[in-house]
Amino acid sequence: METSPPSRSLRDESASTLRTARSNLPALVSALVFYSLIILIALVAAPYGTVEPWWEAVFACAVFSLGVLWIIQGLLSGSWIQGNARVFYPMFALVAFAFAQSLLLWQMDWAGNKIWYAISSDPFESRRFALKTAALILTGIMLMRYTESRRRLVVLVHAIIVVAVASALFGITRQAMQHAPGFGLSLLRPGGGYAQFINKNHFAYLMEMGIGLVAGVALARSEGRERILIYLSALLLMFVALVLSNSRGGLLAIIAQAICAPAILMDSPTLVVDGIKSRTRSMAMRTAMVMALLLVVAGGVVWLGGDQLATGAETAAVEIAADGEFHEGGRRRDIWRSSWLMFKAHPIAGAGFGGYWAEVPLFHQASGRLTPQQAHNDYLEIFASGGMIGVALLVWFGIVLAKQARKTLNATEGFQRAAACGATIALVGVAVHSIVDFGLHITANAAVFVALLAVLSLKVLAPGSRSDEIPG
Repeated sequence: METSPPSRSLRDESASTLRTARSNLPALVSALVFYSLIILIALVAAPYGTVEPWWEAVFACAVFSLGVLWIIQGLLSGSWIQGNARVFYPMFALVAFAFAQSLLLWQMDWAGNKIWYAISSDPFESRRFALKTAALILTGIMLMRYTESRRRLVVLVHAIIVVAVASALFGITRQAMQHAPGFGLSLLRPGGGYAQFINKNHFAYLMEMGIGLVAGVALARSEGRERILIYLSALLLMFVALVLSNSRGGLLAIIAQAICAPAILMDSPTLVVDGIKSRTRSMAMRTAMVMALLLVVAGGVVWLGGDQLATGAETAAVEIAADGEFHEGGRRRDIWRSSWLMFKAHPIAGAGFGGYWAEVPLFHQASGRLTPQQAHNDYLEIFASGGMIGVALLVWFGIVLAKQARKTLNATEGFQRAAACGATIALVGVAVHSIVDFGLHITANAAVFVALLAVLSLKVLAPGSRSDEIPG
């Protein structure tokens, strides 16, 4: 009688176990990277939106560590990217340009000291800018790579909404209850900033992105209509917090979103209602929606803002006025003028990304008591920091983003299209607000921004079950 040797059976069983482990490894890595990124987005929002260098370093190290797993999986499977990464190409070029600005070109001996020259006025800060931007790009690329199903897209979208809602709740609670320095975070002062942010305008950026996503998910989907009240409650909460924060740029962005939202939400060949396809390109309907949204926004702002709105309007008039004795040069008008003079002095390659603060004193005609750290206009800061090369990268990014958004809106359906509509509305708010502020310099806002880019860059996800599209 013949029997198989026990050692042979053990070898076969071990080989089978090893094959199973190898087949499960990509799925484990995928889940680990994806959910780690979700947790990371939530964590960076907590400590003032992550503005301190050591928190930024922790964020970058965490992202690059996850990037190592992505590289290993890519080498083993041969699959690197799923989706269309073209929206990130201008950002890659920006990183390379910022690094080139930081390179030391030549040196001179002056009074016994060696002086090094580079394009950037602060080469160290330009390298730091390049490193931080690279970490953000990698975050977006990996989110695009590992959002492989509609269920994961649901998780990503709702994670951003939850972070925004939690920030709004904290802001309203802090405004009502804080009477002394420190409210969970030591640097928070009564009447200063909003929620966990030191600057109220930075808080407004997060609300604009959250409101855009909620509007898309609530209004652009046909399934799960019974949950629309939950989404509208979240939208109302974020809107109230935004108005109470008294961010003028935030209110301007919300108005822009209200004007653009109907066109984005209704930019679909057909809308299915009770099984009948009806055309939705009616100009009268769009106009009515715009007017209704504007009335709601205006009424809410006047009702909730009250005296704060009037005070903000007066302050804005003072900042932009040509007259006055503000010798500190702290008005936006003064800072914008200085930034334009910077661009004229460095028209080709700029003064260096991250080097704005070091170069602007040469052009800031004021007492010197206050030195601008940012241009309070991201577009103008790109002019000053990157010159015409930086402007070309910005135009490239805008064109690619517009094409990608339109392509995604036309090619997707169901929850993915709703998420794409929400991401587009959110990015409209960011684009408008960036005319008067610099909220994308804050790591938390920038991380949500690249997550929205990832949502627009996803491949068309296969339709799943109802449970894949609506969280239970």
